[in-house]
Amino acid sequence: MHIAVLADVHANLPALEAVLADVDRAAPAGIWVAGDLVGYNPWPNEVLQILRDRGVRAIRGNHDRAAVSGDLHWFNELAAQALRWTRIQLTPASVGYLKDLEDRTRATMPEGLVAMYHGSPRNDDEYVFPDTADEGLVRQAAAPYVVLGHTHLPMVRRFRSGLVVNPGSVGQPRDGDPRAAWGILDLTRSTFLVRRVPYDIDGVAMAIRRAGLPTELADRLYAGV
Repeated sequence: MHIAVLADVHANLPALEAVLADVDRAAPAGIWVAGDLVGYNPWPNEVLQILRDRGVRAIRGNHDRAAVSGDLHWFNELAAQALRWTRIQLTPASVGYLKDLEDRTRATMPEGLVAMYHGSPRNDDEYVFPDTADEGLVRQAAAPYVVLGHTHLPMVRRFRSGLVVNPGSVGQPRDGDPRAAWGILDLTRSTFLVRRVPYDIDGVAMAIRRAGLPTELADRLYAGV
């Protein structure tokens, strides 16, 4: 069995559509999304509608919680500006969807337990980078498959007790590759494959500027940082 793993969509509709087309070609058993569905980009309602219609297994990230609560204390100004804009745009149905999401989730599969967090099992807002991931994450999650998001950096770390993976970001990659990222978690083989998908960055950049969002959010998409 294999599942599609997405993270950090950040309201980037063209990137999500491109990724989902690739996901459909892979025909996974399900789609899991490790948080930060909104923020930064100008299609929060459209992205949430697609994820809702798809019946994905999604959790909330820090941007999703802030979009509901309005607590922007820990965000830099670019992120805070985008979240203020997002809060104005969100429909009641979108707010309800975000409120109903859990901050972490786990499910027992025939091959073992899969646990998903936006940050980490230790803290929902912790940044676990490829060079800081350790086996303690597997032990604390008490699951042989641990899915993380938040950093926007793809990661596959194999330990004796299990895998720790991050698919990178659909909507705002930060590893120097501007293509949208997602991953295939193969539970049967205990492997994780990161896939990259090109999308219309020009169109997204234009929409960001047209919406009055910070132009830096458009510029960074071209460099994947």
